[in-house]
Amino acid sequence: MAVNRTSVEQIIEAVGGKENISAATHCVTRLRLVLHDEKKVNEEALNNHDLVKGFFSTNGQFQVVIGQGTVDKVYKEMVTITGIGELSKEEVKNEAAKNLNPLQRAIKTLADIFIPILPAIVTAGLLMGINNILTGAGIFYDNKSLVDVHTQWKDLASMINLISNTAFVFLPGLIGWSAVNRFGGSPLLGIVLGLMLVHPDLLNAWGYGEALQKGNIDTWNLFGLEVEKVGYQGQVLPVLVASLVLAKIELFLRKRIPDGFQLLVVAPVALLVTGFLAFIAIGPVTFAMGNVITAGVVWLFETAPFIGGIIYGGLYAPLVITGMHHTFLAVDLQLIGSIGGTFLWPMVALSNIAQGSAAFAMMTLAKNDEKLRGLSLTSGVSAWLGITEPAMFGVNLRYRFAFISAIIGSAIAGVIVTMSGVKAASIGVGGIPAPLSILPSDWGAFLIGMAIVVVVPFVLTLLFGTLQKKKA
Repeated sequence: MAVNRTSVEQIIEAVGGKENISAATHCVTRLRLVLHDEKKVNEEALNNHDLVKGFFSTNGQFQVVIGQGTVDKVYKEMVTITGIGELSKEEVKNEAAKNLNPLQRAIKTLADIFIPILPAIVTAGLLMGINNILTGAGIFYDNKSLVDVHTQWKDLASMINLISNTAFVFLPGLIGWSAVNRFGGSPLLGIVLGLMLVHPDLLNAWGYGEALQKGNIDTWNLFGLEVEKVGYQGQVLPVLVASLVLAKIELFLRKRIPDGFQLLVVAPVALLVTGFLAFIAIGPVTFAMGNVITAGVVWLFETAPFIGGIIYGGLYAPLVITGMHHTFLAVDLQLIGSIGGTFLWPMVALSNIAQGSAAFAMMTLAKNDEKLRGLSLTSGVSAWLGITEPAMFGVNLRYRFAFISAIIGSAIAGVIVTMSGVKAASIGVGGIPAPLSILPSDWGAFLIGMAIVVVVPFVLTLLFGTLQKKKA
């Protein structure tokens, strides 16, 4: 269907008319709308519109999937028809935030912080996967790694390991940049703050436990106050809280210091005060909190892996609907930094594959619906490569049995991998390439989980879909 005034007017009418649109922008494939009342959306009209490939609501935005290239034309025509000024994605996000409750705003804040650094984390995860293949014993040779047998590859593996580890070693620097930027401060100061927390002069956080037992932790003596010289490698909470404090101090000073003195006063004072607070109070308190959270999660999955696997494996997809899944990225990073791997992320990867499998089954069922077949195919491939929103919101949630089938498959696989103790050394691409991020010793159990989420959602979706057709 060609993009013309009539076709766009139909989309506007389906979302409740131009008077229901508070703000609008678009990304590569989707219209991003902030609506006054999402209950006015005519879902049937959107589903039947030839230009619309799907739609969903998240973080206060109603997003309509149009397609690359076409969405630009639709948006320009929409601006002309409605009279709404063209806005940036950030402006629309701010407008959408007005519709969120406090919990949703907190989740959105975490998402705004961690999503920008995901490319670096995922890239590091993929490179670590390559390093695992090169250095993992027993993959190609009995009790030996590839580099043990072919020593000419050892230095290459060492360099890959250095490149892949950088994002995790200096993780507080990445979080500091993104968090301070999100809180309205200067991103450069956030980078300095994050790197300050992992300065080489500080005791490495990974060696803190051993140093504590030996009683040889260096300290600063600040006016009679003993402060441990400890770094926060692999930690999330210390830099998050410190970034908030830094941004607030910087904004406070900028409002009160004359322009001519800001360069000399604002950054030095903000960093100095935040630095003292970080090492004296913020760091120790949040480090302890992070350890408690980590210990609690580890306890649950070690004590009752069946329960942990079925709950997280089954509920991850519903969490995506609410946006709460972003909060668990911080937990994943905390686990990787604290115990050297995460048992949560493998279930994320399996949940994504399950959604793709259900979408592929819908493609098989939709023999006479070319639009649904095309959307199911493209969204299924996307889910298998780690992006599930098109499959979930465009296909599976529209046909609830497909979504439920994916959840069942994901829950079963979650139990298998959790009871087998599968861990990911890093966060990678949450789909078919996921084994690259899994510890080589856990590949067998994880591949069984992958087989389950490929087969079970597909078969169940076909079964439920066939039964529904017979009832109709």
